[in-house]
Amino acid sequence: MSHHHALGPSEVGSVVLDLGGDRGALIIHTGRDLHGREIEISRVDLDGPRTHSAVRERHVRDGVFHSAVYPDLEAGVYTVWWDESTSAGAISVTGGSVAEFVWPTSSPARLD
Repeated sequence: MSHHHALGPSEVGSVVLDLGGDRGALIIHTGRDLHGREIEISRVDLDGPRTHSAVRERHVRDGVFHSAVYPDLEAGVYTVWWDESTSAGAISVTGGSVAEFVWPTSSPARLD
């Protein structure tokens, strides 16, 4: 399910990542056209609930970019969901590190 929110920009250093042991983080880089959209992810090997994060404008030392940040994830492979039933891809999150995923520029093929 796709939700949109009116969110202000995050400030430099405003996101705290919980890294270490079997905990990692994920950043999904998008374009500004997705600002406010919630992007869902789920563990590939678990039939559990999805986690979501909203795309926000991020102000960093090198400029401004748009991303969804998942600061505290258990290590494993995650599906990034384009919509309720279509995968945008998969990404491996490793404990103690930050994984990065680039949002596709066009809709992926559906696997029905």
